[in-house]
Amino acid sequence: MSAGGGAPPQRPDGTVLTIGGPATSRPIAPGFLGLSFEYFAIPYYAGNKPSAVNPVLVQLIRNLAGGSAPVLRIGGDTTDETWWPAPGLTRPLGVDYALTRRWMQVTRSLATRLEARLILGVNLEADSTAVAATEARALLAGIGRRRVDALELGNEPELYGSFTWGPSGTPGRPKGYGFGAFDKDFATIARALPNVPLAGPAVGAPHWFRYIRPFLSSQRRVVVTTLHRYPLQLCYVRPGARDYPTVPHLLSAWSTRTLAGSVAAAVAASHARRVPVRVDEMNTISCGWVPGVAQSFTSALWALDILFRMAGVGVDGVNIHTFPGATYGLFTFSDVHGRWRAVVGPEYYGLEMFAQAAPAGSRLFRVSEAGGGELPAWATRARDGTIRVVVMNASTHTRVLAVQAPGRKGTGTLELLQSGRQGVTLAGEGFGASTTTGLPAGRHRAAKVTPTGPGYVFRVPPASAGMLTIPAA
Repeated sequence: MSAGGGAPPQRPDGTVLTIGGPATSRPIAPGFLGLSFEYFAIPYYAGNKPSAVNPVLVQLIRNLAGGSAPVLRIGGDTTDETWWPAPGLTRPLGVDYALTRRWMQVTRSLATRLEARLILGVNLEADSTAVAATEARALLAGIGRRRVDALELGNEPELYGSFTWGPSGTPGRPKGYGFGAFDKDFATIARALPNVPLAGPAVGAPHWFRYIRPFLSSQRRVVVTTLHRYPLQLCYVRPGARDYPTVPHLLSAWSTRTLAGSVAAAVAASHARRVPVRVDEMNTISCGWVPGVAQSFTSALWALDILFRMAGVGVDGVNIHTFPGATYGLFTFSDVHGRWRAVVGPEYYGLEMFAQAAPAGSRLFRVSEAGGGELPAWATRARDGTIRVVVMNASTHTRVLAVQAPGRKGTGTLELLQSGRQGVTLAGEGFGASTTTGLPAGRHRAAKVTPTGPGYVFRVPPASAGMLTIPAA
């Protein structure tokens, strides 16, 4: 098979990519790519039988983990809407989801099967040490301490003073609630919890990112800094605004380069204190129902691009958020007489390509481009010396490019991420209309690319991404 289909290209269209030295000091960490679920999503995704956890979900998570222990974050909005009922406690007004022993058993079983590491949200907005401590003890006992990497206190506290919490229609904190008050609340709740590592501040507003340094100075039990990022939203945004959800906006510089750049200073501040950073909640659209954007093939290209960009600014891990009913849901499940079936969304394929292109221990390498205009491209070098180059072509025409990898002469292979009559496929494989295994099916297609004078020359079709794998020298 030729490079990209048809006759092998003889020369690039002017675009030449040259692989340089390491672009970052840190390798891709095990568990870099994880998922984030709302609390209520667990029974929908995993089922209600601890002895028979949804095997399709398990496999879909494993596909993204690359053989490492996956990092799962459970929280989101439901962090502050969830509690563990106990004698003597009164249900807070803003709480509408109660954890149960069955929920604990299913989550423990899921985590055990995956050998997963969990970040678990604990209610902070209730402003109750008793509620938080009771929930934390129940989570640790029910799931098992060894599976819990950290407890994450609260969710997006910058919104506590403006967003309603509970049926009263009033915010969970007074208007003007700021970092100082949150920092005190965090410390008060933290002192009441079991002595386990904590995560925070779980903020999504960039104007709060500047508080990472003082937050880590005062909260010494925090072992991972957690941030949230979404490029687009439908609520409170006028059509035409750069963050209004449209397909072109999803691949714009605002949704990719600017989004990653917005966390760079916080990453530096956190690393200065030797605390890793996870963007532990991220997806395309933070508010509103826009499936025409969130479920488009463009979401796969965005996911692929933004993960590389987050790694490029030093982020240590990313959790892609999903839950039943989300406009950006990665998958939906059905259970018919004990047989699970999943419909897999386009975005998942972008995550899958990233997982293959950036295995644990690999390092990002610099890519310099000559001619042809900007073409998003990323390169990694694995521990065994294998180089992988990912190129995105969001244009309406085929691009022919050359990759120059000094010292490499072996035949490479090209795999494409694209959408066509068979749906979305990665190297010719996909999940079709649905899957009962969680494993991609179909004929694997990888084109051989032999280096010539200009380098490794290959085609990338319009609205697709290509991954060139070059073996170790």
